[in-house]
Amino acid sequence: MTRRPALIVLGFIAVFVTIVTTYVWLALHWSYSEGERAGFMQKLSHKGWICKTWEGELSLVALPGAAPEKFYFSVRDETIAGQINAMVGNRVALTYEQHKGLPTSCFGETDYFITAVKLVK
Repeated sequence: MTRRPALIVLGFIAVFVTIVTTYVWLALHWSYSEGERAGFMQKLSHKGWICKTWEGELSLVALPGAAPEKFYFSVRDETIAGQINAMVGNRVALTYEQHKGLPTSCFGETDYFITAVKLVK
């Protein structure tokens, strides 16, 4: 009789862990939106206390003389982070995917994850 409650609790824990794992996997692999932003690469830094993530900002300038808008983004791929770091200060086009609902900032501080970068001349 004492084994049955323990098995029920373990069953609930297993179901809970499966649901959370499935949710995180879906949030990381199913993008809410996709697109491209072009502007001047301003900053890319590797930051965080426990979970180190690549975080950057792109300065979007619509018209000469207008105040620039900043696009904040995260990078999960080390190769892409290296490419972006080499282009800081240049005009670039960033291809991104937006992933909403991620449970922690260990995946990135923003919803926007960069998947490709190219130099704009």
